[in-house]
Amino acid sequence: MRTLGIEGAWVDTPRVFPDDRGRFHEWFRGGVFRESVGQGFSLAQANCSRSARGTLRGIHYAAVPPGQAKYVTCVRGAVLDVVVDVRVGSPGFGRWEAVRLDDTTHGCVYLSEGLGHAFMALEDDSTVVYLCSEGYAPEREYGIDPLDPALAVDWPEGLAPRLSAKDAAAPTLEEAGRMGLLPSYEECVAYRKSLA
Repeated sequence: MRTLGIEGAWVDTPRVFPDDRGRFHEWFRGGVFRESVGQGFSLAQANCSRSARGTLRGIHYAAVPPGQAKYVTCVRGAVLDVVVDVRVGSPGFGRWEAVRLDDTTHGCVYLSEGLGHAFMALEDDSTVVYLCSEGYAPEREYGIDPLDPALAVDWPEGLAPRLSAKDAAAPTLEEAGRMGLLPSYEECVAYRKSLA
């Protein structure tokens, strides 16, 4: 696993073993994860979404503590996976980083508690599976407008974003900050250290 440009986010490209029957790869190994990230991953929920081309899901995050760390991969098709630093006080606040996840390289992204997450489907029937450290709890789930001009995420050209009504109505990063909805970088780092 290698770190991304946003503190608390990693990417892993597993070794794939092809043969005349198909392919095999390990998309998560607890020991490798612990060695790379410095803590284990406690699985509370596993999600799977299938999306039409152009579907844009996110930017989602959960209140910390406990937040919701995610380990994400694309098992069919391709997506542009985006990690956004929404942690107030972070040196990278407001920055984002994108990684292509697809069913060829089988890359995975890990984002720790307090980071925002979004992805856009680049092909029809793109299927994303992700492991979550905490279960879904609507009272502590938040979103940021993925088309916020101040964030200026570089979504793929030529694809009209297809958003849910909830994501389309999400506040900008600045508005979420004014409403007190953003996690604190200090609290996120302290919480992550408590898990080590």
